[in-house]
Amino acid sequence: MDTKKSEATDISREQLVDLLNGDLSREYQAIMAYVIYSQTLKGAAYMAIAHELEKHAGEELKHAITIAKQIDYLGGTPTNKPLPVKMSEEAEDMLRFDLENENETVRNYRLRVRQCELLGEYAMAEEIREILRNEQEHQIDLATALGEDVPRIETPHMETREPTGARR
Repeated sequence: MDTKKSEATDISREQLVDLLNGDLSREYQAIMAYVIYSQTLKGAAYMAIAHELEKHAGEELKHAITIAKQIDYLGGTPTNKPLPVKMSEEAEDMLRFDLENENETVRNYRLRVRQCELLGEYAMAEEIREILRNEQEHQIDLATALGEDVPRIETPHMETREPTGARR
């Protein structure tokens, strides 16, 4: 892999691979969460969103494949480790976990688009921008199911490391 850093961002291709592998772990987590939640949500009030979560699982799989391709293109190896899935027997908790995860994903992909562009990886930025559009649709679906407004997600400052903590 090229170890040369972009002067504009102070991020290397290797660092981008690491960040994308974090995103890939989050996509794996989302696939598992959507599969589990779509089959375990109980109650008539949640049947429509349960069906929507099944669709989300398939969309997240497409995202994972896209991210894995980008990692390979950059000379890295896609991770095989998902982030853990939060569990609850309460339908509202499951939807809230999903919404929190989508919020974090949107935040990360907004940053990733900028990082890709500043590294001159414009096609990769477009691939991630399309994933971002889809993730924002997931936010709308989940917030609507919870009877809430879609949360405003602050765009992060350019940095090469993400904060530690809960991830999708």
